[in-house]
Amino acid sequence: MSAKRNFFTFLLCLLSCVFILSACSNASPSDSETKASKKQEQKQENKYEKLAEEKNKEFELEPIKLTSYSEEIGATFKKPEYKKFAVNGKIMVEGEIEKHSLLKFHYAWIKVHSDEEGPAGNKHEYYTPIKDGKFKQEIHFFNGEGEYRITVQLPSTDRENYYYDTAKFEVYNVNPGIQRDITYTPFGQDAELALNLDSSFVEEDGIFQLKGKAGSLRDEDTIMLRLNKDSETWKHVIPVKNGGFSYDIPLFYGEGVHKLEVLVPDKERDNYYQTATTVLIDNKSNRTMKPIEYSKTYMERGVTLEYPLFGGEESEGTFNIKGSIDPKAEFAPETTHIYITSKKGEDEALDVIPVKDFQFDDSFYLRFGPGTYEVTVSVPEIKEKNSDYFRYFGFAQFEVESKALNDERDLLPSRGVQSDAPQIEELAKELTNGKSTDREKSKAIYDYVAQNISYDVGKYKNDEFEWDDSALKTLELKTGVCQDYAYLAIALLRASNIEARFIEGMARGGFWPARHAWVEANIDGSWVTMDPTWGAGYLKDNQFVAKFTETYFDPNMEEFKKTHTRTGVSY
Repeated sequence: MSAKRNFFTFLLCLLSCVFILSACSNASPSDSETKASKKQEQKQENKYEKLAEEKNKEFELEPIKLTSYSEEIGATFKKPEYKKFAVNGKIMVEGEIEKHSLLKFHYAWIKVHSDEEGPAGNKHEYYTPIKDGKFKQEIHFFNGEGEYRITVQLPSTDRENYYYDTAKFEVYNVNPGIQRDITYTPFGQDAELALNLDSSFVEEDGIFQLKGKAGSLRDEDTIMLRLNKDSETWKHVIPVKNGGFSYDIPLFYGEGVHKLEVLVPDKERDNYYQTATTVLIDNKSNRTMKPIEYSKTYMERGVTLEYPLFGGEESEGTFNIKGSIDPKAEFAPETTHIYITSKKGEDEALDVIPVKDFQFDDSFYLRFGPGTYEVTVSVPEIKEKNSDYFRYFGFAQFEVESKALNDERDLLPSRGVQSDAPQIEELAKELTNGKSTDREKSKAIYDYVAQNISYDVGKYKNDEFEWDDSALKTLELKTGVCQDYAYLAIALLRASNIEARFIEGMARGGFWPARHAWVEANIDGSWVTMDPTWGAGYLKDNQFVAKFTETYFDPNMEEFKKTHTRTGVSY
C-alpha cells in the first residue's frame, strides 16, 4: 500500500508540474511577442534615426534665414534651426513673436509642399494658434519618404486675414510611413471641431463613416459636407445634436481619392459655410453610386434621411425608407406622416409612411414591375383648414432599380388599400365563401360595401379628408365618401386575388359635376366597372338615403357615361 501511495503521490506531483508549466507557457508567448514587437519597432526607429543622421552629413546645415517681416514683428524661431536638413518622420515648428499684440489675426499659417505627387496629394497646411506670442506645431509627412518644402507665414499688422512669409526651409524625410495630420482652419478651431480620426488620409471601401464633435455649435446649427473627385461634386447638410455629428458618406465616384471638406457655419453671414477641415479618402471600391438630390425643404423641415444614402440601389419589389424629424424644426409635431411618390415611365403611385415619435421606418411597393423608378420623398403641407386634396413638398429624390419579376400593380396593397390586413382578409374570405367565379365574388363584395357603408355628408361638405383615410378606417366607421367606398371594395377584391383599381373621375348628379371615385375589377380578363357609392343610395335635402341598387355593378356603360366621366387610375 505504501509503494502504491508513493507512486500516486509522484504521479500527482508530475501532473501538477505539467499543469503549472503549461499555464506558464500560455502566458509567456504573448509577453514575449509584445517585447519582440516593441524591440522590432525600436529597431526600425533606430534605423531611420541613423538614416537621418547619415543624410544630414550630406547637407551643409546652414542656419535658417528669416524674412524682413520677422524683424518688423520681432519673430524668432526656436525650431527648426537649419535651412535644409533630414528627419525621421516628423519635425517641430516653434517660434515666438515679440509684437504679437499688433497682429490682426492670431494663427500662424504653415504650408507643406511635397516635391512629388502621392496618394495624399502634394500639399498640406496647418493653422497654428498664436498664444501669448508663441506658436508650436508638430508636422508629419503625408507622402512618406521624400523632399518637402515648408513655408511659415505670420499674420499682418494692418490687414485682417492677410499673411507674410516669415521663414522657408527644406526637409528630407527618410521614413516611408505616410501620415497626413488632421488639421483645422481657424473656423474649425472656433467651432471646436474634432473628428474621430487618427489621420486625414484614410482608405475605405465604398462608404466613409464621418463622426466628430463641434463643441461650440448648437443643436440648431448644421454642418455642410462637400465631396469632390475629378470634376464631380456632391454637397449635403447634416445636423448637430448635443455637440456631435455623424453621417455615413457614400464615395459616389468609384475607385480613387475623394476629397471631403467639412464646413461649419459662418458666424457673420446667414446660410453660409466655411471650410473647417479636409479629409482625403482613398476608395478601394470601383462601384459608382448616384447621389440623392435634396431640396431646401430637407433642412427647413428638419429631416434626416438615414436610408437610403444614395440612389440606384436594387430591390426585389419593395423599398425601405428610414429617417427622423428634428423635434425643434418648424411643424415637426404636426408632421405625422411622409409621402412617397414612385414613378416608372408614365405610371405613378403615392404611398404614405407614418411618423411616430419623430421617426419613420417603413417600406413601400415598387408596384409597376421591373425597371427604374424615380422616387420622391415629401413632407405634407400643414394645413389650417380642411380640404379634399393634399399638398406635399419633396425633400429628397433618387432612383431605385426594381428586380421584381412581375407587374402586380392591381393586386398589391396600396395607399388606403390594406388588402393584406387580417381584418380585410378575413372579411373577404367570409364574403366569397361558396362563390366559385370571380364575378360572383366581385358581386358579393359590391353588395356588402354598398349595403353596409353609409355616405358621410358632413365629411363631404366640410372637407374632412384625412391622410389616413383607408379601407380599414371605413370598415371600422361604417361610413365614408366615394373614395372610402372605393378603398374598401378594392381592398376586399385584392384580398380575394382579384385585380382591382381606383378610378378617378367626375360625376354629374346635379347642376354641376363633382369629383368622384369608383372601382374597376378584372373579371375573366375584362375590366368591369362598379360604383358602390351610387349603389348604396342617394342624397336628398343634404341627407343620405340608403337605397341599395345593383344597377352600378357592371352597369350599361352607355348609360353610365352619361353621369360618370373617367379621368384616370390612381395608385
